[in-house]
Parts: sequence; C-alpha cells; structure tokens
Amino acid sequence: MAEVIRNVLVVNAGSSSLKFMLFDMASERMLAKGQVERIGIGNALFTFSTEGFSEKQSPCEVPDHTAAIRLACGALTDPAKGGCLKSFSDIDAVGHRLVHGGERYSAPVRLDEAALREIEKLSPLAPLHNPGALQGIRGCEQVLPGAPHVAVFDTAFHQTMPEESYLYALPKELHERLGVRKYGFHGTSHRFVTERAAALLGKPLDQTNLVTCHLGNGSSITAVKGGKCFDTSMGMTPLAGVVMGTRSGDVDPAVAFYLMKNGYSAEDVDALFNKQAGVKALCGSSDMRDVCAACEAGDRDAQVALARLVHSYAMYVGGYVALLGRTDAIVLTGGIGENSWETRAAFLKAIAGLGVTLDEAANRATRGVEATVSGKDSAIPVLVIPTNEELMIARETFAVLTK
Repeated sequence: MAEVIRNVLVVNAGSSSLKFMLFDMASERMLAKGQVERIGIGNALFTFSTEGFSEKQSPCEVPDHTAAIRLACGALTDPAKGGCLKSFSDIDAVGHRLVHGGERYSAPVRLDEAALREIEKLSPLAPLHNPGALQGIRGCEQVLPGAPHVAVFDTAFHQTMPEESYLYALPKELHERLGVRKYGFHGTSHRFVTERAAALLGKPLDQTNLVTCHLGNGSSITAVKGGKCFDTSMGMTPLAGVVMGTRSGDVDPAVAFYLMKNGYSAEDVDALFNKQAGVKALCGSSDMRDVCAACEAGDRDAQVALARLVHSYAMYVGGYVALLGRTDAIVLTGGIGENSWETRAAFLKAIAGLGVTLDEAANRATRGVEATVSGKDSAIPVLVIPTNEELMIARETFAVLTK
C-alpha cells in the first residue's frame, strides 16, 4: 500500500556541511531552506529561511551530522523562527542527494541497511562525496527514525547510455573488476530540465531530443535522445568534459605522466587538474562575473579564457547534435547558463555553424528565468531553464514512496 507523503525534507550532506530544503508536495512549494557549515570543525555557521524569516547563527557547536540535522529540524518546528511544522514527525520522508550510484543504481532507492552497504561499497568512486552523504543519512535516521529515507543519485539519469557512449577503449577487465567507465554527473539537474523542456516544447518526453547544458563552476553537457541520456561529457569522475571554473576538462592523459616524470606527485597532479586549472588557470579567476567584466575592460587573458570556455562547450554541443540526428532544443541551465548573458552570447556565436542565432535583447534581459534566447530564425531553439535539483529529489522521493 502506498504511503501518505506530504512534507519531504531534501538533504544534501557533505563531509563538513549539510544543506536542506522542505517541500510541501501537495503544491511542490518550498517551505523552508537552510545550511549548516563547518560541521565538526568548530565555529559552525547555520543559516535558515522561510518566506517570512531569515537567520544567520554563528558561531555554534555542531559536532556531527546528527547534531546538524537536529539543528535543522529544530528550526523547522520553532514558530519563533517561522517554522512551519508542529513536530519532527510532520516530516513524512527524507530525500538524500548521493553523487555516485555506480552501475548498481539507475533509479532512486528506498534506503535500508542492505542499500546502505551497497552505497558504502561505491565510496571509492566518489571519495569526496559519498562518505559525507552517508554520514548525513545516518544522522537523519537517528533524528527522524520514523520517516522513510530515499537516495537519489546524480549518476542515475546517465545509466541509459549505450555501451558506445560509456565504455572507454581500455581492457575490459578494468571495467569489470574496477568499474572503470564513464558515469556522468549532474544527472538530477539534466533530468529536471529535460522534463521541463519537453513540457515547454509541447512534446512527449519519449519523443524529445535535447542537448542539455549544466554550466556553472562545474559543468556538463548531455545528449538526450527520446527523453533519456544518450551521452554526457563528464566521465568516470567530474573532471572530464568541458573547461570548468577550476577543473581542466579534457586533457591529453600523457600530460599527467609527463608532469610526474618532472617531479609532480600523483596528488600534485590531482590537485592541479581539479583545483588549479580551468578558467582560473587561464585568467586568475573562476568567477564568470569577474571574467566577463575583465573581458569588457580589455583584459587579454580573460578574453582568451572566455573563448577557450565556449570553444569547449561548442565542441560537445556540435558533436551531440550530430549524434542525435534531430535536436528539438539546446537547454542552458546552472549558474552560468541561467545568469551570464555575456557567456551565453559568446557560446551561441561559437555554434553559429549549427544554424543557431542569438536574440541579443532577449539574452541580455534573461537572468534566472525561463526564456528563449535564440533568434526566431534559429535552426535550433536555445532555451534557458533554471534548474531545481532539490525539487527533482523531492519529486523522485515522493514517487518512490507513493507508487
């Protein structure tokens, strides 16, 4: 028998942070949101807001994730803080963001001890993310033992990729024994904007072909065929694909070997490619607001960085348009895709060879809202659709528990 679910708490836990949002699923309205930072470090920062209330509290003592979720639920049930719940038991379900589900999980899963053991086995594939998420789950189970818990995986949307998309040209044994293959990330965001784009285009989801571009400090581009992922730019890790804020994106693998022969350790190379590369390496900043302002001021390094960035976007979008055969729309989302009109303009000019044109007025006016930024004569419409990964997690949690 399906459970009665109304209030869904969405939790995104890291090793020392925990973000949360509460949704009323009858209307899909966000009731409250907050974040706990510096868990277990000292001088923790807690932020919390509802429609009529906002608070910042620092420093406070939050020794672990259990204390963090208790702090969050305390705010949700405190009338003085705009809390909208009478008690912890009014939280009907908890949806957890998990970065990596490996090949095991192609859909959200209701959590039990067996599922948690399986997720723990996947930690080597996402050592910076999955362990923190597991701590968040354990904390939520202690504070909210009566609520069902559901894991929603960033990799799940990409599990529909065919072998020609996800296999690397490496010995099969590496895939079979060590799980070496493309997994892709940002799947929850790509799923959200795919469903929304199909609705805006008035097309059945299973007949919708898109190139969805989640563009932010971390970026990925996905080919969606018949409403499902056909290919995506990120790989076994989020390092592959397009140029990003501090990540290199695609680089000749031999560069790593060359650097290691010249005194770099494996840890040095890892830090270089993930934290010291990308746009930041090219012009000194990973914030596109700073980069675009520097471009306007005539900074040559910033201009090269922007050109290199959109060049990498164009390479993937052009390839995916070719693979799809028919593309109903190109979708832009994420912090850059939704808000940086300058980057969008440069990007659309870089893909002019696909017959894409730019509506300059619409593009300049669009910030964080749904809009069409391509011209009326564009061969492929370009849509800006703000993503909402938390709502997608709430929806998937609700669906798992009410089907």
